[in-house]
Amino acid sequence: MLAKVLEFFRNLPPKKCLHCGKEMDEQHECYGNTCSDCLGAAYRQ
Repeated sequence: MLAKVLEFFRNLPPKKCLHCGKEMDEQHECYGNTCSDCLGAAYRQ
């Protein structure tokens, strides 16, 4: 059963930013959908 869950997450497509379409380097199951570049300088501090 655990193998099926792991296989599901392995087969998810790469997550992309909704604003610019850039592929995001983070977990696919997280809720954020905007890359750090599009969030602005306040995010990077």
